Amino acid sequence: MNYKTIPEMFFSVIEEQKNKKIFNYKIDGNWIPMIGSEIKETVESLSCSMLHLGLKPKDKVTILSSTSHLWALSDYSIISLGMTTTTVYPTLIEEQVKFILNDSASKLIFVENKEQFEKINKIFENCESLKYIVLMDNDPIASSFEYCYLFSDLINLGNVYKKKNNVSVLNDYSSKISEDDLVTLIYTSGTTGMPKGVMLSHKNLISNLSEVVKLQDNLYKESFLSFLPLSHVLERMAGHFFPMYIKSKIYYAENIDTVGINMSEVSPSIVVAVPRFFEKMYDKIMSGIKQTSDTKQKLFNWALKIGKDYTNLSHANQPVPLILKIKHKIADKIIYSKVRDKLGGKIKFFISGGAPLPQKIAEFFSGIGITILEGYGLTETSPVLTSNTPKKIRFGTVGVKLDNVDLKIADDGEILAKGPNVMLGYYNNEVATKDVFDKEGWFHTGDIGKIDKDGFLKITDRKKSLIVTSAGKNIAPAPLEVAMNQSKFIQQSLIIGDQRNFISALIVPSFDNVNDYLLTLDKEKLSNEAMVDHNDVLSLFDNEIQKIMSKFSQFESVKKYKLLPCEFSIEKGEMTPKMSIVRKKVITNYENLIESIYK
Repeated sequence: MNYKTIPEMFFSVIEEQKNKKIFNYKIDGNWIPMIGSEIKETVESLSCSMLHLGLKPKDKVTILSSTSHLWALSDYSIISLGMTTTTVYPTLIEEQVKFILNDSASKLIFVENKEQFEKINKIFENCESLKYIVLMDNDPIASSFEYCYLFSDLINLGNVYKKKNNVSVLNDYSSKISEDDLVTLIYTSGTTGMPKGVMLSHKNLISNLSEVVKLQDNLYKESFLSFLPLSHVLERMAGHFFPMYIKSKIYYAENIDTVGINMSEVSPSIVVAVPRFFEKMYDKIMSGIKQTSDTKQKLFNWALKIGKDYTNLSHANQPVPLILKIKHKIADKIIYSKVRDKLGGKIKFFISGGAPLPQKIAEFFSGIGITILEGYGLTETSPVLTSNTPKKIRFGTVGVKLDNVDLKIADDGEILAKGPNVMLGYYNNEVATKDVFDKEGWFHTGDIGKIDKDGFLKITDRKKSLIVTSAGKNIAPAPLEVAMNQSKFIQQSLIIGDQRNFISALIVPSFDNVNDYLLTLDKEKLSNEAMVDHNDVLSLFDNEIQKIMSKFSQFESVKKYKLLPCEFSIEKGEMTPKMSIVRKKVITNYENLIESIYK
């Protein structure tokens, strides 16, 4: 498959799969399939409607929506004309959206629903290039505004235009696209200030797709469940372009809350997610086990140990003793298979990215027969730089580099990268572009890491996250946070102490597990608010943190902490849409609490 552009890939696969069910979405409790020919026809109609409205190749079109088949159709219709798709997270506030629309000079925007329409309508007059809004859910509010179209009306408009003008999107537009042309502007979620528009070309994306497909043999005609934001490069590539590249089905989850139900309904073979998703799945499984008898709990724990021992030997390419093979087969039949059945029963592997995956989570799922393939990359690298594979995996690392990628570690520990997948630059931001590329063309990732003798990369921290204490000690917070988050009593943690005389932490307890602990003391369950100041809870955390910190040196150990009554959230700006903690925002939000630690 020597594709040069995304449209070339799309039209080739769609034609080959014209009678096959490719997109699948749920309406009124029923899964509705779209076959290849229907997808092609819809994409062509949407493309022609934009031509009718006066848009042309190189123009920018924005999508503001949660993940759905309509998002996918809109994206392919934009790209097929040689235009550029600009992505916006649905959670962004009006000011951020306005910045993106103006910075990209977008002429049209697809919005999901009335709520998002009203967000755009408020800023419409302040977006100089924006001419049209397309409402995906066909809310009648669209009829009140001459610049707003319903998604269904747009399709009808395109059908008329296509017939009248005898337009072939494939021959007249897609075939003229160059591999160096801009496919998409993906605006980073912006942990500080306004986001930057990452420019990715067809060559960037296709080169990454062609290498990723080599990581697993016979990776064709799988089934994917898509639910992460398509605004983010991880889902855009791994749950959108990649399934199309390997001729697979895509099921679009109804929403994030129904993912578990949808998995059992459609039995996907591959699911792309962030570590937080796997952590919550793990907690749910373990919570369910706690509700069973002592005998079943002991049996489950026995099976987990067998699974861990078996996979550790297998991944290290060491011989597995016959007795362990027999025990593993028994454990699989009576325990592992039951867990996998609840996840649809056909999972080949999970793909994890966007943040560090706790090793205990990777070991747990591997132990029950589901491998989580953790990789590493950035929006700027399309995104994959490294990945574990089913045949080459090492827990605690993000795998080995792709064949067409060059990596090296700078003198200060920063990971540097080169390759055809590395972005063209930041849109309208030459200064920021120059800041991340050195004179030799190496892209500076901003991540600190090390490569072992076998080529496995381990991420140790973000360069900008390094804490410098008042004594001049450099401390990487990530290893401390990873260690703390492995405690069953800790849901989230944030290490603080920059320019302070000691290290401290903000901790979100695992509220259910703490309450379970209190029950063992014959204490009543507590509300989240009451829990954070309760003496028994504080004694528990004093002991837990002391135990965790015993593995670290004195100067980098947590000396004090504060428990928080609620999780860090996207709504408060404390988490990015890919579920990474926005360190500076958390510190700002809890400024007074932090100051109380250091009094």
